[in-house]
Amino acid sequence: MWFKNLLIYRFTKPFELSPDQIHELLSEQEFKPCGSQEMSTQGWVKPLGQQGSELVHTSNGCIMVCSQRQDKVLPAAVINEALEEKLQTLREEEDRHPGRKERMDMKEELVFDMLPRAFARSRKQYAYIDPANGWLVVDAGSHKRAEELIVLLRESLGSMPVIPLAAKNTGYHTMTHWLKTVAPDNFELGGECELIDAADETAVIRCKNQDLASKEILNHIDSGMLVSKVALSWSGGLDFMVDDQLTIKRLRFADLIMERAGEVHTETAAEQFDVDFSIMNAELARFIPSLLAAFGGEESGEESGV
Repeated sequence: MWFKNLLIYRFTKPFELSPDQIHELLSEQEFKPCGSQEMSTQGWVKPLGQQGSELVHTSNGCIMVCSQRQDKVLPAAVINEALEEKLQTLREEEDRHPGRKERMDMKEELVFDMLPRAFARSRKQYAYIDPANGWLVVDAGSHKRAEELIVLLRESLGSMPVIPLAAKNTGYHTMTHWLKTVAPDNFELGGECELIDAADETAVIRCKNQDLASKEILNHIDSGMLVSKVALSWSGGLDFMVDDQLTIKRLRFADLIMERAGEVHTETAAEQFDVDFSIMNAELARFIPSLLAAFGGEESGEESGV
């Protein structure tokens, strides 16, 4: 359950639905496995899995939800191989070469025949709503992946007025300034960063297990390169990579935090989930404002959301 990535969204309007209301609305789109002719399905599952009874789980006023997507695995190479066999049979038995439309129809027929026997692959996506702070926090490493869950939330709840959390200061220049001077308050630089050329963003240098204050890296910055990603440690007990869009990846909670979760006596997996979620959202409620402060505070401008 511990999030490994963070994409944080700001509600542009107060979130006022209760957990019971959310559960009822999500129930309309509860997850169902793919049917015989469905390529993919998506819906809501219980965050606690078989241990739970609700499609939401609350702790510290935060509301956890979990979506599940299932996709049929039907590799293009398998379809093309089967299609080529059918085409070869036609060439040999009927001495003709099917046109483009006939080939497309044959391909669709093959997909139709193969889908019921195709393997299905599932993945879950966790997120939680923090009404008090006005955040939607998604465990996703890309906005495309997070948008799948947000779209489903919007369809289920009727609206989801959120925009990506944005900082006042430009990420590139802020992170570059840290390497040239000193890490922001409550943070320490790690040993990894990514540099891009200010004149050509396709020119990238990735540095791992390096002293980020070394002369070699500063020389790259002096030559015009900017920091697009950097590893940081937060004094509250988190290690992570952050990019210029405030996307958090490779999030790791310190041993002290994990030990706190382990010290609480629990008798079931559901109770342990509740403890873990409670500690995690409390830590992130402290961490997110600290991260925003490091980037000069939160951008005040708001856009309308749906």
